[in-house]
Amino acid sequence: MNLILCGGGWAEKTVIPNKLFESLIDAAKPILYIPLARDRGEDNYDSCKTWLTSELKDIKHGEIVMLRSASEIADKNVSDFSGVFIGGGNTYKLLKELKESPAFEWLKNYLQTGGVIYGCSAGACLCGYDIDSCLYMDPNDVRLLDVTGLDAALGFSIAAHYTNGDKAETELATKYLTEYSKKTPVLALPEEDSLYINDDLVKVIGTRPYYMFNQGMRTEFQPEIEYTVQEFQNLTI
Repeated sequence: MNLILCGGGWAEKTVIPNKLFESLIDAAKPILYIPLARDRGEDNYDSCKTWLTSELKDIKHGEIVMLRSASEIADKNVSDFSGVFIGGGNTYKLLKELKESPAFEWLKNYLQTGGVIYGCSAGACLCGYDIDSCLYMDPNDVRLLDVTGLDAALGFSIAAHYTNGDKAETELATKYLTEYSKKTPVLALPEEDSLYINDDLVKVIGTRPYYMFNQGMRTEFQPEIEYTVQEFQNLTI
């Protein structure tokens, strides 16, 4: 398993995770792009593909194959793709569409068979224990009841864009995540940071402090320190 969970942003904020993604994929094989957290819009996600093409222009990669609906995953083999990129938007919309199709289990299987997933913003939150970690930011307009995510982030739920807003937005997020963490630990990432997990190590890559919320407490950590899985999970104790 190789998992990159980015706190959000684009361009200069994602140079580091983009280069890591490049080092993990086979440039001769396509990337599967899942933009379903966004509204489909009149262009049927074409603008999303244009954005990702620009976002990855400085790395070597294969063809970008984009899903326009989650049901399209049914005819795709996990071995066909060197990586999967899951973009931002509304996390509840994303999870609902994935769970109403074979796509949710497909992604689980893809990770379990050694796949590379790069989740950005909503795509990162999707990979956590559950997605209510973003309820203060993303409205659950689709009335999703089962909010369990892919649970690939070592038992943590993920919060994105943390501390990138103004003071009031950060205070709102902090208050919500403090209370939420009494039941589930949360890793809160700024847009400049990404959590990287493989079978052997865990590392937050980036340039700004990130935060763990657990049992109603917030703790600040610095990026670029490598941990074993056990060491990283123990940071919440």
